[in-house]
Amino acid sequence: MSDGRPLAERLADFAAESSFETLPAEVVDSVKMRVLDTLGIAAAAAPLDTSRAARRWAAEQGGAARASAIGVPQQLPPALAAFVNGVLAHSLDYDDTHLPSVLHPSAAVVPAALAAAESQDGDGRTLIHAIAVGLEVCVRLGMAGYDEEAGNSIFFEHGQHATSICGAMGAAAAVAVIGARASGSGSEGVRDAVLHALGVAASMAAGIIEANRTGGTVKRIHCGWAAHAGVSAAELVRHGLTGPPTVLEGRFGFFEAWLHGQADLAAVTEGLGESWSVPGIFFKPYPANHFTHAAVDAAAALRLAGVTPDQVERLVLGVPAPNLRTIGEPIEVKRRPETGYMAQFSGPYAVAVGLYGGGGLGSALDDYTDRLAHDPDRRALMDKVEVVADDECTAIFPRQFPAVLTARLHDGREIVEKVLTTRGGPARPLSLAELGTKFRDNASRVLPAARVEAVAADCAALDQRSDLTAVLAPLTGVDAGIWDNSRADGPTTAAEEVEGS
Repeated sequence: MSDGRPLAERLADFAAESSFETLPAEVVDSVKMRVLDTLGIAAAAAPLDTSRAARRWAAEQGGAARASAIGVPQQLPPALAAFVNGVLAHSLDYDDTHLPSVLHPSAAVVPAALAAAESQDGDGRTLIHAIAVGLEVCVRLGMAGYDEEAGNSIFFEHGQHATSICGAMGAAAAVAVIGARASGSGSEGVRDAVLHALGVAASMAAGIIEANRTGGTVKRIHCGWAAHAGVSAAELVRHGLTGPPTVLEGRFGFFEAWLHGQADLAAVTEGLGESWSVPGIFFKPYPANHFTHAAVDAAAALRLAGVTPDQVERLVLGVPAPNLRTIGEPIEVKRRPETGYMAQFSGPYAVAVGLYGGGGLGSALDDYTDRLAHDPDRRALMDKVEVVADDECTAIFPRQFPAVLTARLHDGREIVEKVLTTRGGPARPLSLAELGTKFRDNASRVLPAARVEAVAADCAALDQRSDLTAVLAPLTGVDAGIWDNSRADGPTTAAEEVEGS
């Protein structure tokens, strides 16, 4: 807060002073890819029981229908459309991740911005700018809650889901930008809309992660509710509600309430408008807890070196010490996942996926099924995997989620594969073609090829699109039953969700 003004005012100025025309090219390209990625994940999640519940609840609420929801033939009120799409986008643990805050920003911000832009006849350029602003706000608030010394999120330490809490704020900022632009407001109007939307949304932001420990499917609605809150907050402001300018750093503000006053205030504004966080948000190449991705890569490297499962005597998977409780403990459970969902959080299972080889970009949804979790060959291989803390990995965490895999073979050889950077991030980015492969693998599970390609083409040219309803039309489920039939027995319950996904 170097100039003495409240932080929310600084964020509002940032939103007002930027525009599509001032966005760096890499930010525009990144947002397009995130819209594509989010829609594909949401489409794949549509057949889940929790997704059906979200759609049915939303359809019961009523209201002025002006926005599209995936799997819902009729339009819904914008906040409810945002809710449905946000639930779907976060339900498969496949959505993007910012490090080291361990936020999943797009699953809340993109659905909220899509619903707002569609309902207010916004075009693709307005949408892209709003999403960029919303993602930046979300990430910076998440980083304000990152404890550098502890190497962990203060939100998580307090049992809070930073994704849903910060996601509501980012979603509100994005929707406020869209609303102000739609009304013809100038920079001052955008500034006021964002300032008050942040002030109102802070009283709506929520999310606790106890389900990560003891079960329940509630985490799947977190990004949906954040998107709903963001749309609702901005709409309330449009009707005259206001928020406090010191909503973030004030004595009874956002940071005191959530972080007990431990916030890094400089993280909110340092380089704001000059250095964008958006392109550095990690895309997930694999549909599993992010802590397991390097294990998949390391085991795949063994496979490419000619190692087969029958040659293996013992495997030691070294990971950052904080990751042990998520993917390695208790080891008896991690070696025996009962469901495809539990397999998504298992280090030994990740090694099996890499060594046997998976679909998509190396691991896809069909590699995490109940049937494969019980496969005797995979379980025999998992019995050989030990998960341990590795000092080199611990020193790198949490800016990367590395792994070191040591294989001892029956012939006496020992092979070590190190994966110290996480695929999908700035050091190992996914190309547009690779994101397209992921999108097609996800969307084709429920959509015919022509619709899949239509959505892909529209996202690639999003800055040239003026009719967002037409962009979303292939995803709204005009074919009866298309969203109620899954092609795989993948995860449908959250029996063992854990933090850091």
